Amino acid sequence: MILLWIFIGILALLIIITIAGYNTLVVKRNRTRNAWHQIDVQLRRRYDLIPNIVETVKGYAKHERETLESVIAARKLGMDAKTVEDAAKANNMLTDTLKSLFAVAEAYPDLKANQNFMALQEELRTTEEKIALARQFYNDATMEYNTATEKFPGIIFAGLFGFKRFEFWEIPEAETAAREPVKVSFD
Repeated sequence: MILLWIFIGILALLIIITIAGYNTLVVKRNRTRNAWHQIDVQLRRRYDLIPNIVETVKGYAKHERETLESVIAARKLGMDAKTVEDAAKANNMLTDTLKSLFAVAEAYPDLKANQNFMALQEELRTTEEKIALARQFYNDATMEYNTATEKFPGIIFAGLFGFKRFEFWEIPEAETAAREPVKVSFD
């Protein structure tokens, strides 16, 4: 009879540990997914600002069509991205095209003085800061989740219940220009 109670106690303890381990991984996975969605929200905000900036520049720089089309194409690529890797690549391309767009704006003093353009530029600057913070939060959540799925006993639960690793938001090594800070000047 005592062996039966010991067996039931051990079984109950294993069930509690399994439930706790599973729930811990679920919380960390959901936190990581939420972090990704926060990046997505900020990227969408950025994508929504770009047409306004492009239209403002168009009025001043009609012959800069190629630059404007590149910005629009990069924006579309970013909006269509489905994975972290695709979003990171599209984001890097968009950053490069925006650098070109702002370089065009430098050549037009009237545009640089335009209040609407200056407001849009400031809005984009604050959005870029929010994107950077959201990326940092995502990578922190990803690290916490991935660590939990690799440590014991989490590795057992991850394997048993199909928890997969999340990818970090990284800048590919080949894109060293993307590692440099964006320099935008409107003076």
